[in-house]
Amino acid sequence: MAATSSVPGQLTAPAEDFGSGEAILYRQAQRESAARTYARSLPVVPVRARGMTVEGADGRRYLDCLSGAGTLALGHNHPAVLEAIRRVLDSGAPLHVLDLATPVKDEFTTALFETLPPALADHGRIQFCGPAGTDAVEAAIKLARIATGRAGLLAFSGAYHGMTAAALAATGDTEARAVVESDSRVTRLPYPYDYRCPFGTGGERGAELSARLTASLLDDPKGGVQHPAAMLVEPVQGEGGVIPAPNDWLRRMREITAARGIPLIADEVQTGVGRTGTFWAVERSGIVPDVMVLSKAIGGSLPLAVIVYREELDAWHPGAHAGTFRGNQLAMAAGTATLRFVARHALHERAEAVGSRMLCRLRGLAAHHSCIGDVRGHGLMIGVELVDADAAPDDYGALPAAPRLAARVQQEALRRGLIIELGGRHASVVRLLPPLTITDEQAEAVLDRLADAIEAAGRPESGSRSDSRGATATGVDPVRSGGVRTAGAP
Repeated sequence: MAATSSVPGQLTAPAEDFGSGEAILYRQAQRESAARTYARSLPVVPVRARGMTVEGADGRRYLDCLSGAGTLALGHNHPAVLEAIRRVLDSGAPLHVLDLATPVKDEFTTALFETLPPALADHGRIQFCGPAGTDAVEAAIKLARIATGRAGLLAFSGAYHGMTAAALAATGDTEARAVVESDSRVTRLPYPYDYRCPFGTGGERGAELSARLTASLLDDPKGGVQHPAAMLVEPVQGEGGVIPAPNDWLRRMREITAARGIPLIADEVQTGVGRTGTFWAVERSGIVPDVMVLSKAIGGSLPLAVIVYREELDAWHPGAHAGTFRGNQLAMAAGTATLRFVARHALHERAEAVGSRMLCRLRGLAAHHSCIGDVRGHGLMIGVELVDADAAPDDYGALPAAPRLAARVQQEALRRGLIIELGGRHASVVRLLPPLTITDEQAEAVLDRLADAIEAAGRPESGSRSDSRGATATGVDPVRSGGVRTAGAP
């Protein structure tokens, strides 16, 4: 018999099941907003986690290739991170200090600047913005507008920069952007997308046309684009479908902006701290942006966001950008431990090596599955674009996106003990964001389970076997190979 909830007009699951995973999921569905996302497609109630392994309330274990949307560079509860947090807690240090100087903050800033491109670190300034990456994007845009005295912004198709007003205005998703469409100061430019090239050419030619269009619009007095305050770009588009920017194209964007006095803002919220095979994704192309937007992994699993920028841009007055929770001491301690562990163990190099092997095997898988349209990525930021193999290709050879197939693959993967994320234009790109500490055995297990999920999702009867939670017991232990051991752990 259902019991009455403390929330008026709502019912809970049966009282005897109050602490069960099913009951928790039920109450979440009753109480949380319709905006919840991951909880809909991944009905897991995590109760324990270590490294790449997550255990649900029902006792099932999963290999986590979501990693907090890229936040967990070292995986869940890494010993170095836990020790750093305990040290601060045991020291009696204050946990909430606004923007006051503390030894913990000084250590974090030092560790961060040690990893930055020298040309930026030697003449850089840092602003602690608040808890989330979108706060840092807002700060970067505001900084550029104040420093230049201009209002316009150059952004790109497929971009994702957050959920606050200016960040949303720079985002490529038309539906998500509708709430801030009154901000007409954003000029949208084509981002090089080899598989679905907006110019129909792909490759170097498509990237060159994108660069030419950018320069032409900026230099044409009747092009309709006022001189902007900044250009905002992701070195690898994450939510847009794991689309790496070609190195030559990024260099051209740096040349175009530098020649016209336009600050270049690199959004490294998801790509930073070794994920793409270099410590920062901009290093792959050799460019040095004027502003870097950093969050996710820099907090070592806790909320932290900053921008680092050239000192010449430091034009705002005291209090021009603030935030109550910009002094998160635990996040700074966890972030310092993460930054130093990744650097000391060269985990960015390991991400490049493991990621290259995973890409190679996935491309081999694509040769046997016509529903895989493209495989791409850098390091441990990998995308597999699923397509409708039975449909006719467009004029340039690309097949239509297959969002329903991708959703089935996600559920079949969950049934096999693998947590994956979807993204891209029509949520048809399987995104793999495993921690940098993934072992070789775990990498093979991820690929085995994903291959099985794609095979199962392609069968006509696929999807009819899932229970209401989207996952069923399979009898397969997803951590049998690799266990919870963390690569490079002390």
